[in-house]
Amino acid sequence: MFLMISASFAQYPEMKTDLDRKVRAFLEENANSWGDMNVPLSDGKLMYDIIVENGYKSAVEVGTSTGHSAIWIAWALSKTGGKLITIEIDKARYLQAKANFKKAGVSKFIDARLGDAHKLVPDLSGKYDFVFSDADKDWYTQYFKDLAPKLNIGGAFVSHNISQGRRQRGITEFVNYIESLSNFKTSYNNDGGGVSISYKISKN
Repeated sequence: MFLMISASFAQYPEMKTDLDRKVRAFLEENANSWGDMNVPLSDGKLMYDIIVENGYKSAVEVGTSTGHSAIWIAWALSKTGGKLITIEIDKARYLQAKANFKKAGVSKFIDARLGDAHKLVPDLSGKYDFVFSDADKDWYTQYFKDLAPKLNIGGAFVSHNISQGRRQRGITEFVNYIESLSNFKTSYNNDGGGVSISYKISKN
């Protein structure tokens, strides 16, 4: 049974291991450096909670930027024994993200890939528990269509920059699409950058 999380407080998880302390120290040191299309802390913590509480082990991120969200996802996966595939099209952001992963101590939990997600996402093989979509908004619906069949039942598809009051190009189409699906249950969290959380409840 998946966990429905409706709110996330901007706080760090309990520190239990050396890795916890290393990741937190890195995030705190760089707390004011996450511009360039990264998520706020509250969204990172929200995804961490979803992954840990549901025991997810296989994750995909579309749109790495310089790695803030991926660090939170990988931190959670370090608790479950999982791994993240993250895709970034911009080489400079990709290289900065890889450096950040190393400094944060989470590199071994991340498979970072440089390339066009329009081409890489459809070619992903295997099954996944968790997807985070945070790339070009006018392609959100297509990313969902490409990855939803590969998402395990009980898995979560989280999309960023979803706001019921301020819809960007492509977002309205995407929201209308996910809300039309009978095999997904979608909720929204607006504590940070505004996310949709779609849990897969059945195959069809």
